[in-house]
Amino acid sequence: MREPSPPGTAARGAVPVLQLEAVTKVYPSQPPVPALRGVDLTVHGGELVAILGPSGSGKTTLLHMMGTLDRPTAGTVRITGIDVATLGDRRLSALRAQRIGFIFQQFFLAEHASVLDNVADGLLYAGVRGAERRRRAQDALTLVGLGDRGHARPTQLSGGQRQRVAIARALVGAPAIVLADEPTGNLDTVTGRSILALLDQLHEGGTTIVVITHDHDVADRMPRRIEIRDGHLVSDTTSDTTAAAPGHGSAPGAIS
Repeated sequence: MREPSPPGTAARGAVPVLQLEAVTKVYPSQPPVPALRGVDLTVHGGELVAILGPSGSGKTTLLHMMGTLDRPTAGTVRITGIDVATLGDRRLSALRAQRIGFIFQQFFLAEHASVLDNVADGLLYAGVRGAERRRRAQDALTLVGLGDRGHARPTQLSGGQRQRVAIARALVGAPAIVLADEPTGNLDTVTGRSILALLDQLHEGGTTIVVITHDHDVADRMPRRIEIRDGHLVSDTTSDTTAAAPGHGSAPGAIS
């Protein structure tokens, strides 16, 4: 997995992992529904960020913009310096597969496949050969504490273990950024805390993570907390004045 950069290294001059500039999203209806209203957001490598908002605040739409799952009505989205508006569908899919990892509340694991294959499938669209996919999947499972469960089926695992498999799948391609959508939403309190502790550990190892949540307790754990309401970012606070270190995540470059 990726080696962390030296702690405390200044982030100035580093290309941000994620940039949104004046991003708006309006859903066509009668009348039109504005979901995002001129959002500006920058995330540097090595940050752990919470985006907090109630239902209907625009946080799910923001997740779709950050993850290139949808295109904005106006404004610019850049992933590792690449303006996604300049990419066709094939190259955009390649960028998403290579540079963004997703963790969802519902896990979305294939029950008929082994845990190892579920994680390895995270590399299917990155052009990685089968043997290498499985080797990297084993490394990712070891990282999240499930190195000995690769042959199990998801139905044989607890909810917390299934979420760890989903996290391993998100990490297996060494993405520039991981987007976690309500990662503890389907878990009991104790299990949820263990997943948050794992995210802390991954962050300390250099992984860039954005957590989307409605839970204030989850957001309060994060070094940086952004609040969204009615499609506006209304606050952006940090508990650590040290700049995020560069060198985490993929460097900008060509997308195959």
